[in-house]
Amino acid sequence: MLDWSEPASTPLPAADTGPVPLADATGLGDIDRTGGRVSVDEKRMINCRADVNQLLPLKYKWAWDKYLAGCNNHWMPTEVSMQADIALWKSKDGLTEDERRAIKRNLGFFAASESLVANNIVLAIYRHLTNPECRQYLLRQAFEEAVHTHTFQYIVESLGLDEGELFNMYREVPSITDKAAWALKHTQSLDDPDFLTGTQEADQQFLRDLVAFYVVFEGMWFYTGFAQILSLGRRNKMVGIAEQYQYILRDESIHLNFGIDVINQIRIENPHLWTKAFEDEVRGMLRDAAELEAAYGRDTMPRGFLGLNAALCEQYMRFIANRRCAQLGLTPVFAETENPFPWMSEAMDLKKEKNFFETRVIEYQNGGALAWD
Repeated sequence: MLDWSEPASTPLPAADTGPVPLADATGLGDIDRTGGRVSVDEKRMINCRADVNQLLPLKYKWAWDKYLAGCNNHWMPTEVSMQADIALWKSKDGLTEDERRAIKRNLGFFAASESLVANNIVLAIYRHLTNPECRQYLLRQAFEEAVHTHTFQYIVESLGLDEGELFNMYREVPSITDKAAWALKHTQSLDDPDFLTGTQEADQQFLRDLVAFYVVFEGMWFYTGFAQILSLGRRNKMVGIAEQYQYILRDESIHLNFGIDVINQIRIENPHLWTKAFEDEVRGMLRDAAELEAAYGRDTMPRGFLGLNAALCEQYMRFIANRRCAQLGLTPVFAETENPFPWMSEAMDLKKEKNFFETRVIEYQNGGALAWD
């Protein structure tokens, strides 16, 4: 079981390699025919002087382990039946208007968000994260983001929803637009082809990007949507969508912990970047993000529905924000808050038995990863 409530794995201590000259971060530069072999101590998260094409020897085994975990968690949305969801959606009395609103807002937010995250991985993070085992995981994550985008296309198509309405909500619904705009401002400079890490200002900008997309976007803002849809699934409503959200939640828990490990490892290797002012800035980012998510909760659930309302979602987001602070070694941004949805941790434990002839097996892994015991 992936326990999202606990801090990510403790990063490995870095060797003191002294000043690090900038190297070709793309891996597509001229080949140094006289260069020596890469040693583990030469590997670094950013501004690396080692060849980024040399995967072995591994320095950050946690990154490779997360790549393997991602591969073992492989799934596709079309493996999940949508027949019950289609029937319920078409039924006049199957869902309340509040439930329908929450579902559509959910799909509208997630449909564009997964693309935003994928674009940031490919156009910004991959370029500036100069470690091959971390890049290996990023390649797997990029594919998973594509699967998630595919999931929302599959749901929208299955239910016969207005594609233009759903896929344009990130521009037309203020509570969704505000979140997307907040995140994008932290990555605008990084996708500039002339942007380079190597200075304190640039390296801190890269860290802001990692916090915005890994800790906030994937580690905070997705969780209100997960709670809403999984709450419906717990009441035997929209069970196909809920099952797919469980798979996405499992993926996102690895994404989150990978991002936190990357941030913490960069901090260990570059302690000068994590100043008191920068720490306060990160805490401010998490506080602002929680407030934006509270506004999104009020928008998606103006009246709430059975067992769920905007006030509980705001409490949940404050609990999550404090957990993210703990994972980054920061003091909490809110007063101590209890988790109003303890069942969310259960939703991440997908080792449950299901009738094979009713639905796909929940604990789906590829054949080479199955344990026959």
